[in-house]
Amino acid sequence: MTAPTKMKRGSLLRIYLAGSYLFPLVAGRILRKRLSKGKEHPTRWTEKQGRNLAPRPKGQLVWLHAVGLGETLSLRGLIARMAAKQPELSFLVTSTTRASAQVFAQNLPPRTIHQFLPIDAPLYRRRFLDHFEPDLCIWAEQDIWPGFVSDLAQRDIPQAIIAARLADKSFKAHQRAKSLYRDLYQAMKLVTAQDATTATHLGQFGVEAAITGSLKPAAPALSHSEAELSQLRAQIAGRFTWVVAPSHPRDEVIACKAHELLLRQLPDALLIIAPRDPKRPEEADPNIPRKSKSQHPKADDPVWLCDTYGDLGLIYRLTDAALIGGTFTDVEGHNPWEAAALNTAILHGPRYGNFTSDFAQLHASNAAISVKTPEDIANALLNADLADLAARASTVVEKASLSTDQLALDLLGLLRTPK
Repeated sequence: MTAPTKMKRGSLLRIYLAGSYLFPLVAGRILRKRLSKGKEHPTRWTEKQGRNLAPRPKGQLVWLHAVGLGETLSLRGLIARMAAKQPELSFLVTSTTRASAQVFAQNLPPRTIHQFLPIDAPLYRRRFLDHFEPDLCIWAEQDIWPGFVSDLAQRDIPQAIIAARLADKSFKAHQRAKSLYRDLYQAMKLVTAQDATTATHLGQFGVEAAITGSLKPAAPALSHSEAELSQLRAQIAGRFTWVVAPSHPRDEVIACKAHELLLRQLPDALLIIAPRDPKRPEEADPNIPRKSKSQHPKADDPVWLCDTYGDLGLIYRLTDAALIGGTFTDVEGHNPWEAAALNTAILHGPRYGNFTSDFAQLHASNAAISVKTPEDIANALLNADLADLAARASTVVEKASLSTDQLALDLLGLLRTPK
């Protein structure tokens, strides 16, 4: 059994904890407003108040939290490794976004349930922790909540932060509440960082963090519908197919210009656009077939809009190459490992600050191509080395996932002894 956590609660943390008693005064109104806009799950939004929770699995329970879609999906490889070592374990994954719940449900690991994280108010925290009584809490990447950290410490439930990511901008924001974050980080039994920059930043809060890299390379390949894959492969057989994903408006403008150039050399080439927010592209050309309307690309359609959630596993299996979205905007990139795991060649734009170490690993093995202009993209897509590029990326995935094996063992060593 791990030693009880003696958590320091400085003045900033005490002020936050006192203020959190006021959260329920506005929580219901805010949640219902978000519900009316489709931003909350229509039947599960009350989980954010610690109500209508799923039944607790029997035995030891590991609770993992990640904020959004990409971070939540990245937990699957770690869960698989922990489950392989201790098959009797069950897992609870929490997140905050509706999209994360929807896509994670399509890729749910065995013995795993998903819930929305309650708002960080004392009443909601108590309902959640009394109900689930986790034996270990794992915070992934950036999202930690002071009230939960404090309550878990009081209950002697061990906690860890893994694959922490603290770039310069986030670090400066944390510095403005340095004593608060020092208290939170020092309540952890284990802290690991994705990169050396993050480890250095965490050191400013008195934390020694091991560099274990990203969890994303270790995640299993995204799921898909085999029937739909077979149908689409038959429909686009023989066509060079590439995708921009998960895309934002600027990515799509550049990709479409590149596709116009590509069509001069490959007249039957197909571009798939997979928006990060499928509900966004209402302004799309009505002549472009849309998956949300059950439309598939015909032989003379140069572009197909895959505007549905949870279909990247399908799309990456169809395509020869992927232009990773968010790399032409201040979004600063998206996860390249999902494409790499499915043998898809990777291209990216010049802005990928949120995935610097990830792309550095790929470039070190000549497994990704950096592009800046539509001409760069078209030339890269015509590169005869494209298939080899994808194969090298798959090899990098295997190597990059090895650190997650040891991380799983380290986390299992933190589990509370069964009562």
